[in-house]
Amino acid sequence: MKIIGTGSALPTLSVTNNQLATFLDTSDEWITERTGIKARRLLSTESLYDIAETAAKKAIEASGLSPEQIDFLICSNVANRHVTPGISCIMQNRIGIKCAGLDINVACAGFVNAMMLADSMIKAGNARYIMILCAEEPSKYCNWHERDCSILFADGAGAVIVGPGDSFKDVQLTMISNRDVLYYERPLESTPFEKEHEHGQPLVMKGRELFRQAVSESSKDIMKLLSRQGLTPSDIDYYLIHQANKRIVDGIRSLLKEPEEKFPTNIEYYGNTSSASIPILLDEMLAQGRIHDGDKIVMSAFGAGFVSAACLLEW
Repeated sequence: MKIIGTGSALPTLSVTNNQLATFLDTSDEWITERTGIKARRLLSTESLYDIAETAAKKAIEASGLSPEQIDFLICSNVANRHVTPGISCIMQNRIGIKCAGLDINVACAGFVNAMMLADSMIKAGNARYIMILCAEEPSKYCNWHERDCSILFADGAGAVIVGPGDSFKDVQLTMISNRDVLYYERPLESTPFEKEHEHGQPLVMKGRELFRQAVSESSKDIMKLLSRQGLTPSDIDYYLIHQANKRIVDGIRSLLKEPEEKFPTNIEYYGNTSSASIPILLDEMLAQGRIHDGDKIVMSAFGAGFVSAACLLEW
């Protein structure tokens, strides 16, 4: 499998740390020091489906394919307005494709998991060209009266088209059941039979524990991946790490003992866009001409669950 087209889209509204400080007990310095974030994109006049459509159509255009040539659609999404139908059903018509699809929710690790699924489908002969569409609005899970989560999360969409090839080399997936470190509960309708109605819970995050687990598990995933391929960290040209927190990226880099230029970031201006963060970063790097034929790229992500995932590509 190889990536043949990418696209991304972000909300037009950019909210700075200083703007948050007008209603939260925080400051630009406090947020920047702890997260590396200076601003984030948030949905206001657009919907999640609007930016997902834009990202998907950009990826199709970049691939040189027509919508009719897409054989399958995999959508990664944690939560949106619709519990049902799935976002893949909603987006099918807006993108203009006719194929089947499915939704996955592997939190912020959704893109790497979707890459694994797409590779498996292509190798099995079940599809030739697959769209992976990551569309996320985690700003809608946060309590905007509390700073811990609301300063981090943002909205965005990233898409790739993959097809036959040998670029996708290996993948490492990990899951450790630890619900309490990061979770968001949506309220469901009550019934006359339940003993106690369960109300919703805005996003809960245990920051220190999450930091330690993200750095540790991501580093382990990467080293397992490289070991299987007979590679060392220095053999990799770029590490595309989920843009959750600049300090997490720096922590992973420190354990791998690799230079900062191998770890590109855009969290400074976009915030944490969940599973969309890696395809958005990839799309930007390709547009900037920073990725070249033969480059070895590791993608690594982690999120609620606790789940983590890493994959290796040779461009």
